[in-house]
Amino acid sequence: MSLYHEVHGSPVGRDLVLLHGWSVNLGIWDTVVPLLVPYFRVITIDLPGHGRSPWDPKSLTPAAQAWRVHETLASLTERCTLLGWSLGGQVAIDLAAALPSGIERLVLVAVTPKFLEAPGWRCGTPRPLLARLTHQLHAESARAVSGFLTLAARGSAPQTAHRTRVRLERALITHGWPRAEALTAGLARLRDGDLRPALPLVRMPVLAVAGRHDRFIRRAAVRRLARALPEGRYVEIAGAGHAPFLSNPRVFTRLLREFVRD
Repeated sequence: MSLYHEVHGSPVGRDLVLLHGWSVNLGIWDTVVPLLVPYFRVITIDLPGHGRSPWDPKSLTPAAQAWRVHETLASLTERCTLLGWSLGGQVAIDLAAALPSGIERLVLVAVTPKFLEAPGWRCGTPRPLLARLTHQLHAESARAVSGFLTLAARGSAPQTAHRTRVRLERALITHGWPRAEALTAGLARLRDGDLRPALPLVRMPVLAVAGRHDRFIRRAAVRRLARALPEGRYVEIAGAGHAPFLSNPRVFTRLLREFVRD
């Protein structure tokens, strides 16, 4: 069964697939989709257990989640640029490494191949942050989601940060809250996952985008990601936090168009 998805724009345009991050859904792209449809046919997807996609216990592993996305795209597009944000970017890396057919280019926004800091990976996120989210999730899932939205919005000017938070919350209100099982699986992936061995398998051109003031993913991790990819390119957006497509949508759209055009 396909994941819930929406298609925007002309069928003759170049296909651009957007994957959201942990706890949210395809509604986070509502601000940027109107800026993209003059240039692309945009496909947005709700990952398993998020938004309007049901949770399937068989989607527990990262490989299974990537396969569900692949199955959904198989009937929608033959060749696309695949864009993943945050945890959705890790799903995108899985797809690009294991199932590269049809993926022309890859865009990774605020993505790290290994979330937690560790020996040899000092640019990872401090462990107490994930521990706090996990504790909040066990107490009340809404608290964990709220904590993540707060972190995702920070880093921009106060008014911009407030606008970013409102847009993230609106996506949950409009398109649906995530299932607890999906939230738990996502945090487990952040705790245990390490995609660094898979990066040499990603052979298409890749644009790695960081917000200069990201409070969730260190920009050094995004920079290291770009360097480890055979055809990686790093770009940093000033005045942006974890969600630059919401805080700086026009700058973000221009960078995306230039990358695909090149």
